[in-house]
Amino acid sequence: MTVAPRRSLAILFGWLLLVALAASTGVLTPPGAWYAELQKPPLTPPDWLFPVAWTVLYLMMAVAAWRVTLRVPAGERLAVLWPFVTQLAANGLWSILFFGLHWIVVALADLLLLWCLILLSIIRFARVSPLAAWLLTPYLVWVSFAGYLNAGIGWLNG
Repeated sequence: MTVAPRRSLAILFGWLLLVALAASTGVLTPPGAWYAELQKPPLTPPDWLFPVAWTVLYLMMAVAAWRVTLRVPAGERLAVLWPFVTQLAANGLWSILFFGLHWIVVALADLLLLWCLILLSIIRFARVSPLAAWLLTPYLVWVSFAGYLNAGIGWLNG
């Protein structure tokens, strides 16, 4: 499927905006003093690494969705992209649950749902663009690690 360059850039910009909207909950609910006082599990990265990692992952997510949008027929987009859009909502919700409300266990449940939705997105994307699926793989790995951190914090501070 061929898309005009301007339309292609508009689609990319749209995905960047949608992904930024999900990312904004992390900015609106910073870790703060509460998080700093929590006991953390071994292998917890330094605080500066989180925004760096998430910025790269969010960019890769937007590019993956863009690639898929360009390649899937319009009538099939909803079937292919709904898990991706839904995982963006679960991603944004996690920061609110964990940092905003301090609901560690509920945030972990959200993270498990997020993990499943990312995996489903990878499976759906792989049928359309193997590269798009691979672009989401580091995200799945990072969310798996985040699950370990979330569970560890829940265990150590429960």
